[in-house]
Amino acid sequence: MSSEPSRPPLRSLLFVPGTRTEWLPKARAAGADAVILDLEDAVPQDGRAAALDRVAESVARAADDGPALFVRINPLDGWQAAGELRAVARAGLAGIVLPKVTGPEDVHHADRLIGWCEREQGLPPGRIALLPLLETARALREAYECAAAAARVAYPGAATGAGGDVERAVGYRWSPAGTETHALRARVLLDVRAAGAPHPVTGLWTRVGDLDGLRACAEQNRALGYAGMLAIHPSHVPVINEVFSPGPEELDRAARLVAAVEEAQARGAGAVAFEGEMADEAMAATARALLERYGDARATTPRTGRRHVAVPDSVTCGRPTGGGTP
Repeated sequence: MSSEPSRPPLRSLLFVPGTRTEWLPKARAAGADAVILDLEDAVPQDGRAAALDRVAESVARAADDGPALFVRINPLDGWQAAGELRAVARAGLAGIVLPKVTGPEDVHHADRLIGWCEREQGLPPGRIALLPLLETARALREAYECAAAAARVAYPGAATGAGGDVERAVGYRWSPAGTETHALRARVLLDVRAAGAPHPVTGLWTRVGDLDGLRACAEQNRALGYAGMLAIHPSHVPVINEVFSPGPEELDRAARLVAAVEEAQARGAGAVAFEGEMADEAMAATARALLERYGDARATTPRTGRRHVAVPDSVTCGRPTGGGTP
């Protein structure tokens, strides 16, 4: 088994219809960490062949300094998916978004197809990530199994936007407060993290002009433990990026906490009073992880006080192998 490539955390993943690839510069200007070129719901059936040509061309011309490019293909139970995979599996493709996953067998199937495309193109095994959209009741119930089904799975989570596939599958009535999906999002998050996924994402916020509502939704998802959100409009990207990035005050506090705990450890103490709280190694480890994730050099090694080499904005996701609009 080859080692799995590192997958960077993604705060914002912006959908762009496959018919409107000329909007890619807008997505880049908005600051999206990733763009999902959509061949499924955003494209009429009679326009999908032309959209595939446009998307394949965009992937072939993908710039190294641009947002990561994903492609949402059509569901595996149709005739289009395999041809779409073969057309877009190129070096410029960061990942495939697999819609309407019904269970881990869909993930296994997609993993095998993507692996075949990688071999055909001479790409390293596991180069192309797989983002499964858990849009059926069974897939949501088996989120752990879906996330653990293939090493290339990245960024799984519960996408619970208004009026979408998940609302129809589960039967809840969407509200801006999100109370009806809070338990669902929390349980799926726990499942996919237990399966080894370090950067789960969620979404969507479909009210284009309601940025205050978007911010509240994003803050709730970040508080739950999600690392990012799907987005349907460029105006949503700056809000999402801000919410899912630590501010300087948060980083400064984390650095102070690490320093305080390590100073206490050097004196032989296991815990220390820190800004009105008791802090110990567990809290310092959490603070270090935050600093390391965002490349802050103030992260230090436990109990030594030596500087820890700041890691890039990526984490290797080790799991068992298994095989929008402007």
